[in-house]
Amino acid sequence: MNSIVQSPPSRRKMPRARTPERVIDVRDLSIGWGEKVLQKDLSFHVERGEIFAILGGSGAGKSTLLRFLIGLEQPLAGAIDVLGRGKPDLENERPPFGVMFQAGALFGSMTVGENVALPLEEWTDLPQPAICAIARAKLRLVGLDGAYEKFPSELSGGMKKRAAIARALALEPELVFLDEPSAGLDPVTSAELDQLIVTLNETLGLTVVIVTHELESIFSIAHRVIMLDKETKGIIANGDPRRLRDSEDPRVSDFFNRKPKEG
Repeated sequence: MNSIVQSPPSRRKMPRARTPERVIDVRDLSIGWGEKVLQKDLSFHVERGEIFAILGGSGAGKSTLLRFLIGLEQPLAGAIDVLGRGKPDLENERPPFGVMFQAGALFGSMTVGENVALPLEEWTDLPQPAICAIARAKLRLVGLDGAYEKFPSELSGGMKKRAAIARALALEPELVFLDEPSAGLDPVTSAELDQLIVTLNETLGLTVVIVTHELESIFSIAHRVIMLDKETKGIIANGDPRRLRDSEDPRVSDFFNRKPKEG
């Protein structure tokens, strides 16, 4: 059994339902492929209204865990429940959440507006004028008013991330997954994207699950985090990142204080 560092609850104000509700519940989850086990016996939950971050060093399986949470991979063992509907079935049902993949994953042959409209085209019977109106509204929501007719190649890195978030919001989800939203951005653009995420969380009551290793973003926006460890293949910390900096576990404190490994 792995030793997990737990921090006290965060004092940071968090929008919640009147009664705390688990929108994601993971129990005894093991992930990997065939004989290769990447992480094992993972148990954690995400509450409605949280900005929840999945952390860990390189190769710990952060982005891979996200793929299992959204139903792109089949767990080796354990259970995943998302929004009370069990494990997602992306092949046969409308996604109950939105996803922003690494680097945005926009289709270069389509305009930004067409990219945002794609989930609406796929999963609704709305008329084209309504789809276009919704796509434009989502772009305005993320600060990209006027980018509808542009192609992804005409956007900066930060704008591509915003467009990808707009696409993740197209179907009005109450839960979104963001994979490395600040990766590759300059400090100012990264801070602006962090503020957008906080604004969406606070104004829409959106629950956000983020995979990241950017400490500035973690301390600025995350209500709670889990930290994966590559060596033990488990969760070694769970709680408020601002308090985990003072953890007695050197693996945890070194990560949050950017201390290099000795030797």
